[in-house]
Amino acid sequence: MSEQTHMQPGEFKALGAGQIAYVKAMTSDDLSTLFPDAPDMEPGLNIWVLLNADGTPIMLSDSKEVALANAAEHELYTVALH
Repeated sequence: MSEQTHMQPGEFKALGAGQIAYVKAMTSDDLSTLFPDAPDMEPGLNIWVLLNADGTPIMLSDSKEVALANAAEHELYTVALH
């Protein structure tokens, strides 16, 4: 029988922080809903968000390639979020 390890919610949330990031497409409308502290943007813009593994936003861009390049520059392994 295999032994199970239980993680506390904070430990699970921190898993991959500083090493893994994800790129997510959204609109500027979604951004203001998900991240109330984000700068005001024109409604309806398509943007790409680079997020730390714990969901903390790292950067915003109008280009997926720029978001991925920023992740590579900071040596973050990126995964796509659908």
